[in-house]
Amino acid sequence: MPRHTAVSAAPAPAASSPPDPAATGPTGPTGPTGSASSAPGRRGRPAAGRAAVRAVLPVAAFFVLLVGGWQLVASRSDNVLVPDVPTVWSALSDTVTQPLFYDSLGATLLRVGLGFALAFVTAVVVGIAMGRVEFVRRFFEPAVLIGLTVPGLVWALLCVIWFGVSLTNPVVAVALSAAPALTLSIYQGTRAMDSELHEMAYVYRFSLTTKLRYLWLPSLLPALLSGARLGLSLSWKVIVLVEMFGMSSGVGYELNNQFAAQNVAGVLSWTLLFALVMAVLEYGVLQSLERRLGRWRKAATV
Repeated sequence: MPRHTAVSAAPAPAASSPPDPAATGPTGPTGPTGSASSAPGRRGRPAAGRAAVRAVLPVAAFFVLLVGGWQLVASRSDNVLVPDVPTVWSALSDTVTQPLFYDSLGATLLRVGLGFALAFVTAVVVGIAMGRVEFVRRFFEPAVLIGLTVPGLVWALLCVIWFGVSLTNPVVAVALSAAPALTLSIYQGTRAMDSELHEMAYVYRFSLTTKLRYLWLPSLLPALLSGARLGLSLSWKVIVLVEMFGMSSGVGYELNNQFAAQNVAGVLSWTLLFALVMAVLEYGVLQSLERRLGRWRKAATV
C-alpha cells in the first residue's frame, strides 16, 4: 500500500489591523511626537541635574568643612579673640545693613578698576612688544623682574608718601603691583604663539590693528585671562594696604577701624564680604567672559 505523508497546512496570515493612533501618536511610533523621540529629552534632564550637582558639591563641601572647622576651633578655645560662627554671622548681617558698607565697597571697586585698567593696557602693549622685539625685551626685563620682587606693601607706602590722600595714590599703587605679573604672562603667551601665524600676517601685510584684533588677542586669550586673575588678586591685596595707611574711606580703612577696636568679628565680617565680592567677579565676570570669548576653541572630549 502506498504510504501517505501528512502535510500540515500553514496557518493563514492574520489580517493586519490599523495601528492605534492613541498608542503610536500622530506620526507613528518613532515619529517626533512618539514616546521614542521624547526619551532623549527625559534622559537629558537628569544628566543636567547630575552635572549641576557635581559642580556645586565640591564648593558646598569646602564651605561646610571651613565653617565646621572654625566653629570647632572657637568652641575649643573659648576665647573672645576667636568668635564663633553665630557671632561672626551677626556682625556680617549688621555690616551689610549699613549704608557705610556700600559706600566703602564702591570707593574700593572704583580704585581697583582704574588701577587695573591702567595696568592691563600697559601690560598688553609692553608684553606684546617684548615678545616680538628683542631690544624691547631686554629693555623692560629688569623693570618686570624688579616689579615682581618688590612687595605690595612697599608700593603702598611709597604711593602714600608721593601722592597723599588722593585718587592717584591707590590707582598708581594698584597699577605698579599688577602690571609686572600681567606683562610677564602676556610676554610668555606671545612667545608661545605659532610662528606660521606671524608669517601669514607678514605675507598678507596685515595692518597693526588687524593683527591685534584677529591674531594676537585671540591667541593670547588664555594668557590674558590668567594674567588678569593674578593681577586682580594682587590688586585686592594692595588696595587694602593703601586704604589702611593713606585713605579715609574704603574697605581697607574700615578693616583698620575694626582692628583698632579689637573687634575680631568685625574684621572677619568685612573680610568675608570682600572675599564674596571677589568671588562674584571671578565666577560671574571672568569665567563668563572666558566661556564667551573662548567658545570657538575645541574642547577635549576625553
